[in-house]
Amino acid sequence: MRGRWTILAVLFIARAAMAVQFQSIAAVAPELGKALSANLADIGVLIGLYFAPGIALALPGGAIGRRFGDKATVLAGLAGEALLCSSTSWSVQIAGRLIAGIGGVLLNVLMTKMMVDWFAGRQIATAMAIFINSWPLGIALTLVALPLIQGQFGIAGAHIAVMALIGAALALVGLFYRPPGQSVAPVSAQAARLGLSAVSAVLLAGLIWAFYNVGFAMVFSFAPSMLVERGWSTAAAGSAVSIVLWLAALSVPFGGYLSDQTRSRNAMLATSCLAFAALIALLWRGSPVMPTLVALGLVCGLPAGSIMSLPARVLAPATRALGMGLFYTVYYATMLIAPWLGGRLALWTGGAGAALGLGSAALLACPILLWRFERRLPVQALTAQGSLTRAGG
Repeated sequence: MRGRWTILAVLFIARAAMAVQFQSIAAVAPELGKALSANLADIGVLIGLYFAPGIALALPGGAIGRRFGDKATVLAGLAGEALLCSSTSWSVQIAGRLIAGIGGVLLNVLMTKMMVDWFAGRQIATAMAIFINSWPLGIALTLVALPLIQGQFGIAGAHIAVMALIGAALALVGLFYRPPGQSVAPVSAQAARLGLSAVSAVLLAGLIWAFYNVGFAMVFSFAPSMLVERGWSTAAAGSAVSIVLWLAALSVPFGGYLSDQTRSRNAMLATSCLAFAALIALLWRGSPVMPTLVALGLVCGLPAGSIMSLPARVLAPATRALGMGLFYTVYYATMLIAPWLGGRLALWTGGAGAALGLGSAALLACPILLWRFERRLPVQALTAQGSLTRAGG
């Protein structure tokens, strides 16, 4: 019997493999830049291009998944990595990154839905906290292992290692995943419509999630290059920055648990984003590296659960598919631009650390966006929230 926790494990590994694929550019950025004759802005373009398909595919992602299936989306990501390995031509790198991004965006949207299918009403908060951790853990694994593999076997060897991991994830999904077997009632077009206030609130929630991830991405995408500029080896820099991701695996579920227990999700979101921003700024400005990275890891995951709970305050079951499509569209559009902008800032200032300044600024915007979100909540969402609060004591 394939229980829901087995399904969670399979989806966790598949999403972690896609995180490895995403981070495979930044983890070996100095050597890849030499191989491609590319500067930091060019590397930022490659990083950001992974998110480009999300702008077009996040909204129709559910329908695409029903049409082509989960395995096909993983194969699309694998095909992208094969193209990345096949040539050091810039045009091939661009094409490969876009194809890999197609697989990534569909998996991100579809696997979130699959998690809801299996865990709705049954420990979904715990399951989603574990599921979210697959991304930072995959990135941490990449930062530790890929520079070592690249040093031993070159850029091609690093990409082949990524391909092997994705192939293993593909095999696991093919062997173990099955739908939960419950039917879902059809939803009328009228019931699935979002009002203007709900649309506005969902877009603001998407911006909060996107800006939070910009802060995260600037750390693991540009902090290794910043440390290399300060005299660290590529392997040592990647291993040091990976500490943030390993500790995030603890702080993400702890933050969600703490928010639920204290019923202070907004306070947790605002204060931890501000602390996250301050620590990134300190790292950029030359604070002791290892203590700052440890503190970052302990703080950075705290807002994640609170942020991901925001759409649920707006969306009814009938509007969830469309609303989450909007949510992810904002996320992907922001993440397409942010790495390029970080790279441009690094070139303009002459150091990769400037990209960390961008991440800090994005996190500072999150409490302001949260205030706007609260003002845009539809009346029915506020009423429902008040009823739940009274019922909870």
